[in-house]
Amino acid sequence: MAGRQDPARRGCPQPQLAATNTWRKRLPKSSQPTKPACRLYLITPPRLDDLAAFSRVFDDALSAGDVACVQLRLKDVSDAQIIKAAEALIPIAHKHDVAMLINDRPDLALKVGADGVHIGQQDTPYDEARALLGPDAIIGVTCHDSRHLAMEAGEKGADYVAFGAFYDTATKDAISRAEPEILSWWQRLFEVPCVAIGGITPDNAAPLVAAGADFLAVSSSVWSFPSDQGGPGQAVKAINDVIDTTPVSLLETNA
Repeated sequence: MAGRQDPARRGCPQPQLAATNTWRKRLPKSSQPTKPACRLYLITPPRLDDLAAFSRVFDDALSAGDVACVQLRLKDVSDAQIIKAAEALIPIAHKHDVAMLINDRPDLALKVGADGVHIGQQDTPYDEARALLGPDAIIGVTCHDSRHLAMEAGEKGADYVAFGAFYDTATKDAISRAEPEILSWWQRLFEVPCVAIGGITPDNAAPLVAAGADFLAVSSSVWSFPSDQGGPGQAVKAINDVIDTTPVSLLETNA
């Protein structure tokens, strides 16, 4: 895809990629004269009542454009259902060279052979998740709108920090509202990639790309994209078009 850099670049989760100490290390941005392009980070719907049908939609969406990774985030379902979904979706993700993360549950990530886990502030502590999954796993941490939580996660070795919510979202009850300025602050100072999350659509993604997000985490605006307008695949294309046409122009920060 136009404008993409080599998949081995910083911040590009890949299946079976060793998350080396160098890749995770916090370094001044000045050591990276060219910022890697922002990429799409998909989050599944909270329920997959028809797994076979979703698997086909999932395959089509990953075929439609660049996707860095997918987070399997199912809510109010049994462990057996999460495992079943992971076992169906991981081979599809890997076929497209896309990493698959499990939300909240490093134990299930280990069980199904996922590429890593995304953990919130109330989930398994980072140190426990790393001890369980090992040095090669991708572990991302929710940091809401907190610089302190992000720096703490980066110091511990998180592979990315996630800020948000940036916009209203129906996917989950957001406990914080982040401003694009936090992405620029982080981008100027730290090497660890940052993820923007919360209500992101093709229509509102550009300010977050411009502010310095390394990844845009998107869920409902992809999976609920009208089928008569191209469905999820068209949404993936639309967001990638925004990424490819939006220059990075970091905001002024107060730090």
